[in-house]
Amino acid sequence: MEKGTKDLEKQFLSNLEIEGFNEMQLAFIEAVEKHPNVMLLAPTGSGKTLAFLFPLFKLLDPTSRSTQALVIVPSRELAIQIEQVFKSLKTGFRVSTCYGGHSMKLEKNSLGEFPDVVIGTPGRLSDHVNQGSLETATIQLVVLDEFDKSLQLGFHDQLRDIFRKLTGGQKHFLTSATQMGRLPEFIPFDNPPVVDFLFQNNESRLELKLVSTSSKEKVQGLMRLISQFQGEAGIVFCNHREAVERISLLLNDHGYNHAVLHGGMEQLDREKNLIKFRSGVVHLLIATDLASRGLDIPEIKHIIHYQLPPKQDAFTHRNGRTARMHASGQGYLVLANDEVFPDYLDERDFEEAEVGSIVPSEPSEFALLYLSAGKKDKISKGDIAGFLIKVGGLQAAAIGLITLMDFASYVAVECNDVTALIKRLNGEKLKKNKVKVAEAN
Repeated sequence: MEKGTKDLEKQFLSNLEIEGFNEMQLAFIEAVEKHPNVMLLAPTGSGKTLAFLFPLFKLLDPTSRSTQALVIVPSRELAIQIEQVFKSLKTGFRVSTCYGGHSMKLEKNSLGEFPDVVIGTPGRLSDHVNQGSLETATIQLVVLDEFDKSLQLGFHDQLRDIFRKLTGGQKHFLTSATQMGRLPEFIPFDNPPVVDFLFQNNESRLELKLVSTSSKEKVQGLMRLISQFQGEAGIVFCNHREAVERISLLLNDHGYNHAVLHGGMEQLDREKNLIKFRSGVVHLLIATDLASRGLDIPEIKHIIHYQLPPKQDAFTHRNGRTARMHASGQGYLVLANDEVFPDYLDERDFEEAEVGSIVPSEPSEFALLYLSAGKKDKISKGDIAGFLIKVGGLQAAAIGLITLMDFASYVAVECNDVTALIKRLNGEKLKKNKVKVAEAN
C-alpha cells in the first residue's frame, strides 16, 4: 500500500475510532483498485457503508470545486445515516443530502455550491436532475447502495432518469444484501466483478424461538413476551402499518414506552423515533420492514416477527438487525394456531419459548431533549454538551447520544427532574442564539 494511502487509511480509521477494516471491507477496497465497476454482496450489518466510503474518499480531489461523487440510496433514513458517517470522517470535503420531506429550496441552494459528494434517494435526485439543479457532468463515481432495495421499491424509472444525465464514464460501486440477477438496462456495463460475502463467515449466534398462541390471544402473547425484555433492546416487525399502530396503542395502555416506524409517518416523526431508539430513551421499536435494512440501529438483542413476511429474504433481513458481527441474539416467531408455518422455515430450527405473565415496564433512565438550533446554526455536539454542563448543571456522564439536524438538535439526558432542567435551559444562549428547549414527544 502506498504511503499516501496508508496515511489516508490511518486518518479514516482514527476518525471512526475503529482499529481496522474487516475482511469484507478489505476485499472490496482491493477489488475497486483493479476494476472501475464492482458489485458488493454482503448481509445487513456487515459494514458495507465503510467499505465504499474509503475508496470514495480516496477518489475525491481536494482542489476541485465541483460535484465528484453521487451516492444513491433507497430510503431517507439511509441517506441521513451515510451523511452522518461521512461528516464524522472530518475530511473537509463537502456533502449535500437530498430526499423527500426535506426542503427542496435548501437542497437547491446546497447543490448550487457544488458539494463534493451528493447523497440522495432516487425520486428526489431525479427531480433535481430533471430541473437542472444537480450538475452531473463532473461526477466521477456513482454508488448504488442497497441497489436491490431501490429496484424492489419501484425506483426503476427515477434511476433511469438519473443515468440518462450521466456520461457513462464514471466508476460504479453497487452494494446489495441479496443476490442479484441481470442488471437493469440503464446500467452502462454488464457482469461486474462481484465481491460476495453473503454466505461467508456466517457465525451469527441467533437463537430462533416460537411463541404459540391462539388467534384471539396473539397480541396478549406478544405483550407477555415483550415484558420479559426489561431494559434490553428489541424490534417488533409487522407487515402493515395498521398492525404497528394497533400494537402501539396496546403498549400505551400497559405503560410501555416505545417508538414506532412505518412509511405513513411524517419524516420528522420517523427521524425522532429512530433517535429515541438509538439513544436508549426507548428500548422497543414497533416497525414495518422499513427498519429491516440499511439503518444504523445499535445492536438489538431481540427480534420479534409478529407478522411473518411472505419471502425468506425479508425474514433474513429482519434478523440481520440482531446477532450482528458474531454477537448473539434471539429471533421470535409469534404464531397463532390458525396461521400456517411458512414453507421457507423449518419448524425444527425453533424451540418453544417460555413466556410468563405481563409485568410492569421499568421506566427509562433517559429523556430526549429538543433544542431549537442545529448544524445550519454552526452548532456542534461539543457546544451542546458544554451548554448542558455549564447552564444545565449536568455531569458529562449524564449526557447521552447527541443528534444534530439542520435547524434542531436532540440529546438524550439522564436526569431525575427533566422539568427543572428544561426550565434552566429554555431561553438561554447556546453560542449566540437563544434556544428553545423542550422534551421531545
